[in-house]
This record gives sequence, C-alpha cells and structure tokens, in this order.
Amino acid sequence: MRSSDHCSRPNAFSDSFLQRIAERDEPPAGGEADAAGPWHVEAIPGEGFALYRLGESRARGFEPSAVFRDRSLALLAAAVLPGTGRDAAFRLHKEPVPAGYAVESGNGGEVVGHAALFDENLIAALHVADVLTRSPESLANLLEAAGPLALERAGVILEARTSQEV
Repeated sequence: MRSSDHCSRPNAFSDSFLQRIAERDEPPAGGEADAAGPWHVEAIPGEGFALYRLGESRARGFEPSAVFRDRSLALLAAAVLPGTGRDAAFRLHKEPVPAGYAVESGNGGEVVGHAALFDENLIAALHVADVLTRSPESLANLLEAAGPLALERAGVILEARTSQEV
C-alpha cells in the first residue's frame, strides 16, 4: 500500500480522511485492488510509454507504475497487472497420481485436470490466461476463448481505442 504519498495527488477524499484510513490494517483484498486497474498507457516524450491507473496521469502529478520503451510492452503489462494482485487461480500437486500431477483450482481446491509433467510454468500461464479471460479490458488475443459477453465488451474498448488513433 502506498498510503504515505497520497497527500500530494488529486483525490476526491480529504487528506485527513485518507490519513485516518491509512492507520487501519489493509484488508486482504488490498493487493488486488492496487493491481486491478483499469490501466492506461500514456506516451511520455523522450522516456517511452507509461502505465497509469484510470484517473492517474503525469499531468495530474502521479508517478507511473511502469515505463517501457515500446507501447506494445506497456499494453502487455496493462493486460497482466490485474492478475498480479490476485491469489493463484491454480495449484499443482507435487506428487503424481496415475493420471499425472493434479491441477486444482485455487479458489476451491477442486481438481480440474492433470498434467503429465510437473510444470509450474504451465500453472503460472493458466493463471494469466484465466485473468485475461475475466477482464474485457485486458483481453486482446484471447477474445475467442473469453465468450460472447467479454467479446462484446472488449470490442467496445478496442473500437474506442482505434477510433482515437485515427
């Protein structure tokens, strides 16, 4: 939590309220809220492409969460950042069973599949894919896997972005 630097930035809540609330313990979902976004990419002349949360910008006095030379890397970071604050969507059992290494859902512990090899990279990639299919804004390459509702909402976002660049 970055509560100590809130006073110098524009915020709808008063400084005294933010100071009082900062004295409390962060709830378990605090990390997810910090990473959830939504994120936007802003060109910074001479530096690259900065990543900001919605409502934040350089002009408003905010420091970027990250800066990349290439816009495509900033967009990739914006797509995956919401998942970095979430608990793992899947877990891999360390001991194999006859079907392989059990893959279980992170939220309920239900076995959802088996992997032939103990592949932690596969489990991390599944987490990222799970996050991408849940976030229409993060969705670009996985639209087909996301389903009709996410496809419709992602299409609105993509249309808005492409019409602004013309």
